[in-house]
Amino acid sequence: MKLLTILFATFILALFATKLFQGSWNLLFSGNLGMAVFIIFTGLSHFKFQKGMAMMIPDFIPFKMFWVYFTGLVEIAAGIGLMIPSIRETTAILLIIFYVLVFVANINSSKQNINIFKADYTGPGMNYLYKQRIPMQIILIAWTWYFGIYLM
Repeated sequence: MKLLTILFATFILALFATKLFQGSWNLLFSGNLGMAVFIIFTGLSHFKFQKGMAMMIPDFIPFKMFWVYFTGLVEIAAGIGLMIPSIRETTAILLIIFYVLVFVANINSSKQNINIFKADYTGPGMNYLYKQRIPMQIILIAWTWYFGIYLM
């Protein structure tokens, strides 16, 4: 849930900045900026914790490091796409699909107690999935839908 701090803090700071500099609260901009910063940050983490992230990918999927780097680039691109009004809605739809697909890796990670930061099997396990990851996925999907699609 530490990652959600990035999302909410960026959103709140952007809200106050738009109020201060534009004279009004800009929910659309602030919500998308929050998600953009969040998803770019997580995308960059694919390059720092690549071994642990590769461990998350189910065994039946080949070329694990390719997928780690590829999904990191996809996340960075999605963050940029959310900030471009002409492609925001399409980016949000694709990002929601991405969140659902990537959830398979989170289930696999929890079942195997993978610690992505240490690239070992000392992770929090299924408790993390039920108490943190599922609620976080719901928030991310709802946030992306609301700010990327609904408010458009």
